[in-house]
Amino acid sequence: MTHPERSHLDVAEDVAAALRNGEAVVALESTIISHGMPQPQNVETALRVESAVRKCGAVPATIAILGGRLKAGLTSDEIRYLGEQGQAVTKTSRRDIPFVVSRGQNGATTVAASMIVAAMAGIRVFATGGIGGVHRGVAETMDISADLEELATTDVAVVCAGVKSVLDIGRTLEYLETKGVPVVGYRTDNMPAFYTPSSDFPVDYRVETAAEIAAAMNAKREMGLSGGIVVANPIPARHALEDDEIDAVIDEALGEMGRLGITGKDTTPFLLARIAERTAGRSLAANIELVVNNALLAAEIATAL
Repeated sequence: MTHPERSHLDVAEDVAAALRNGEAVVALESTIISHGMPQPQNVETALRVESAVRKCGAVPATIAILGGRLKAGLTSDEIRYLGEQGQAVTKTSRRDIPFVVSRGQNGATTVAASMIVAAMAGIRVFATGGIGGVHRGVAETMDISADLEELATTDVAVVCAGVKSVLDIGRTLEYLETKGVPVVGYRTDNMPAFYTPSSDFPVDYRVETAAEIAAAMNAKREMGLSGGIVVANPIPARHALEDDEIDAVIDEALGEMGRLGITGKDTTPFLLARIAERTAGRSLAANIELVVNNALLAAEIATAL
């Protein structure tokens, strides 16, 4: 059977072999390389995350668009290229994919776009830092990440350290509930808050093992239920920041963003950069560690599948 939607897709040889053989594969995003971290930490982190996935017995598949081709799996040189190009690479979500592809451009894929390409390739588990969500002040801006709608429709489990802490966690969880997306806490009862292990908001289900998550994913697929699963994996306590400190820094950064009139896809990179400055780089260090931690859990889930 042919798959017309895959005519624009290149699956790396090691990824394709693993998928054919029923072996574990973990998808990884590329926006974190081009827009989420400064040089050289962006490339160092991407390569470290891939290495962590391999050490757990899974194959990493970093997702991106290069020369108009959807890529499921990048070489080290391609990762370095994305890191060097930085924000010159188009930050690509679902709406951008047709234009980046048809124009033969390069695109760094967000959570939403990475989920789309992963699903095309047949990859069921995806690791990221934090998912997008409902932005603070949504009543005025109507700023809601396309990640949430993708989770409602695309059958990929997303392992994250919760919602990015610059967002409205409560409203994001309400949106996911409306869309029927389960939010699963890995060894936690409450939604992690990215830089900190917990928030005031409970998750839908708590699980203790990767095998439990894999079992739920398989049951969901067998019943034909569409959409993804959010696996909320708290940042390890030794790498976390203090709640009061990060809240104050975020409030300050949000105020500056408002004064500068920054909106849309520029908001998260701006806020992350400001938070890194205000915390003397400690937020960046925390971000790196939580991404690696998520990749390790994703590899366990993929192996259990």
